[in-house]
Amino acid sequence: MAVKTIPFQVEMAGDTHIENITKRVSSAVADAGLIAGTVTVFVKHTTASVMIIEDEPGIRADTKAFWDRVVPADPDWQHNRRNPGEDNGHSHLRGQLQGPSVTVPFSERVLLLGTWQQIVVVDFDTRARRRECILQIMGE
Repeated sequence: MAVKTIPFQVEMAGDTHIENITKRVSSAVADAGLIAGTVTVFVKHTTASVMIIEDEPGIRADTKAFWDRVVPADPDWQHNRRNPGEDNGHSHLRGQLQGPSVTVPFSERVLLLGTWQQIVVVDFDTRARRRECILQIMGE
């Protein structure tokens, strides 16, 4: 079994910004020289996540509203109180709940996503930043 590891970066705006990376992942799988296997998409940060969504404006808005309700910004989070100047305790908690990666199968060099499924990076932090991601493609 072959393994290809491909790093890349995504510019994010923070505040539950969603960036669609499906085309980037799809192209990497198509160019990896492997016919079938899996690709893991991993973000190297504790205040961001990777997920699969139906990427349309309503879901983007609902996703932000959901996270604002479930884990609201709050200056009383211990992370904020124990680290002067920090305001992103909620960002870390959101990242913990959602997780840093997804794995998608592929066959004939094509991702086996459903009709409406798209791979996105979600940035929960309180400021814009560049996010480092890793694709690990395994297969034959």
